[in-house]
Amino acid sequence: MQTLGSPVGVADCAGHCLQSNFCGSPPSGLSHSFVGCSWSWLGHLLFKDFVPRAPLSSSRSATLLTARRLLDSLQEGAMALDGIRMPDGCYADGTWELSVHVTDLSRDVTLRVTGEVHIGGVMLKLVEKLDVKKDWSDHALWWEKKRTWLLKTHWTLDKYGIQADAKLQFTPQHKLLRLQLPNMKYVKVKVNFSDRVFKAVSDICKTFNIRHPEELSLLKKPRDPTKKKKKKLDDQSEDEALELEGPLITPGSGTDVLYIGPLKGSIYSSPGLYSKTMTPTYDAHDGSPLSPTSAWFGDSALSEGNPGILAVSQPITSPEILAKMFKPQALLDKAKINQGWLDSSRSLMEQDVKENEALLLRFKYYSFFDLNPKYDAIRINQLYEQAKWAILLEEIECTEEEMMMFAALQYHINKLSIMTSENHLNNSDKEVDEVDAALSDLEITLEGGKTSTILGDITSIPELADYIKVFKPKKLTLKGYKQYWCTFKDTSISCYKSKEESSGTPAHQMNLRGCEVTPDVNISGQKFNIKLLIPVADGMNEIWLRCDNEKQYAHWMAACRLASKGKTMADSSYNPEVQNILSFLKMQHLNPDPQFIPEQITADINPECLVSPRYLKKYKNKQEKGCKKQMPGYIRDLITARILEAHQNVAQMSLIEAKMRFIQAWQSLPEFGITHFIARFQGGKKEELIGIAYNRLIRMDAGTGDAIKTWRFSNMKQWNVNWEIKMVTVEFADEVRLSFICTEVDCKVVHEFIGGYIFLSTRAKDQNESLDEEMFYKLTSGWV
Repeated sequence: MQTLGSPVGVADCAGHCLQSNFCGSPPSGLSHSFVGCSWSWLGHLLFKDFVPRAPLSSSRSATLLTARRLLDSLQEGAMALDGIRMPDGCYADGTWELSVHVTDLSRDVTLRVTGEVHIGGVMLKLVEKLDVKKDWSDHALWWEKKRTWLLKTHWTLDKYGIQADAKLQFTPQHKLLRLQLPNMKYVKVKVNFSDRVFKAVSDICKTFNIRHPEELSLLKKPRDPTKKKKKKLDDQSEDEALELEGPLITPGSGTDVLYIGPLKGSIYSSPGLYSKTMTPTYDAHDGSPLSPTSAWFGDSALSEGNPGILAVSQPITSPEILAKMFKPQALLDKAKINQGWLDSSRSLMEQDVKENEALLLRFKYYSFFDLNPKYDAIRINQLYEQAKWAILLEEIECTEEEMMMFAALQYHINKLSIMTSENHLNNSDKEVDEVDAALSDLEITLEGGKTSTILGDITSIPELADYIKVFKPKKLTLKGYKQYWCTFKDTSISCYKSKEESSGTPAHQMNLRGCEVTPDVNISGQKFNIKLLIPVADGMNEIWLRCDNEKQYAHWMAACRLASKGKTMADSSYNPEVQNILSFLKMQHLNPDPQFIPEQITADINPECLVSPRYLKKYKNKQEKGCKKQMPGYIRDLITARILEAHQNVAQMSLIEAKMRFIQAWQSLPEFGITHFIARFQGGKKEELIGIAYNRLIRMDAGTGDAIKTWRFSNMKQWNVNWEIKMVTVEFADEVRLSFICTEVDCKVVHEFIGGYIFLSTRAKDQNESLDEEMFYKLTSGWV
């Protein structure tokens, strides 16, 4: 007896039935017992289109009728079999149920699929079963358990490893995100949650018309460890109360959140005007847009409100805002802030970011390339805001004189920001040209760009020679400077006992290549010191240089900074560096003959919003006991007078120039550009700090912040990560090897910082502005 429980049996039955127009009798044993075969095996037995080769006899007609009745019964049996579920959860026909949650409808849908169905087919079946008229083009499948997007629609369920126990979500890829800009204001923007963070940040920056998005990234908001845990709703309301003061859109609009939605009829955010053609976009004097609003931001929602709002500085309106915000108390607190950086090579959903969650948009890499007032009004303003808040929240140290200079610049910027743009546009073309010329001299020379070329008319490398006081500190000794005749040539300093002995052998000689250079300046005390940490085989040698005046200090400091990077005074950046140092010192001078200051002007200044709490406390300690709730009037007037005295040094600056000066002064601070992480070095017994700057790695003491050892990226051969033990290993020239484990943060974050700075160092002005994303991922993503 022949059975049809297999494809072979079915094929044999077909052969018997079709032979000679169904001549003869059906094979013996043909019964309903073969209904267990799959319907796909029986499809070729349908005889609706059967055309006989000759007229059928009555007996053959009866045979064909019997075969058709048999097939009808087979169809009924297969349909009955379709509902039979096996013990393993699959159905007898080989299919199984896949559960999909549609987030838009809050609805669970069950689909009958097989492992051979591709992702695109699953989404097609899902949409057909939902039978809801809606644009589903932005939706994709998300696998919550594996935290991955199923974006390869040609892959099958088997290839993804999806089985019946998987719970999938059918959700939009673009979702709303609450984004806190560097100025501490929030905006709502549609972001692709399935894109890598690097790509998502690039799209955000195009919306905001910010060039060079590779310098920015997203950061999860740090929590203040001194505060008790609160409910999420309470935290959000507190954030709004503290950080959303002041209008962000049009005054009187009744809202403090700027909504940047998608284009009309599209799911994507507006790309904005991204100046790839380098057409001047902003007035270099006040930062206002040169082109019409519609051309400036296209169809973005920004064009419906105030398009220049992101380029306008928002002054702090209440000292309580500053007093209640989180301020790191030690270097360890600063290091913990950096735990929140998102992985640039993974998507937001993969890093557990939820819709409407608040994230911080910040300049991550302190290498600001091609900062130009004509194209970067928004970028300059947001960079200024990040610098301002870093100083006010004491994330970076500065002296009292520097703080007063920063406060004066803030006051000047706030004053110019509230003035109408008409006052600036009434300037003559000649005045604008003079400002442009001044700004071209002021333009920041950025590290990581194309190496500066040596001027063609220089036939010999310049040298410095002068009497300098030198001190090499030792343990248990007081500082005692000894005067030497010092010559600075190439990247080395030679010290002689006198000028007459300079033709002989120097008493001391030091090569500054790869050293750490730190200023120690007090204008009022006429102290102009340069601290050098020179790398040696067993660590760092500490040398102090003391200059007699500002001019001497500016030349020697500029030469030391260049030498630390392996450059000489023949480099074209030497003279601009000298001028920048002199202008930075000049802004800190107190006017010996201050002009009369009207009372209404002093009333407009709120020193508690311009000076960091540490310096407010310093002045407050001088007051009499009993006045604890409010700063006494005379203390307030004292700080105001100091700010206004410093303001006279910057009062003639334009708005953009003042912001550029503020950024430049921020870059001149000793701690600028160093990102700290808590680490345990190989062979070490205690936790230390690893500092990452744009051009070097620094091993630091966790308590004092002093540099123990410095390694330059220019001497780096390669770096590797052992993903199993989370150890980062960096190899340098001369067989130097550095290994450490990050204790408070994933080593991937440190790996990305190193690779990111290497990536930024490849930029050049003559390159196309398009980013090489694949190169960035190769340098930063790594693998597990």
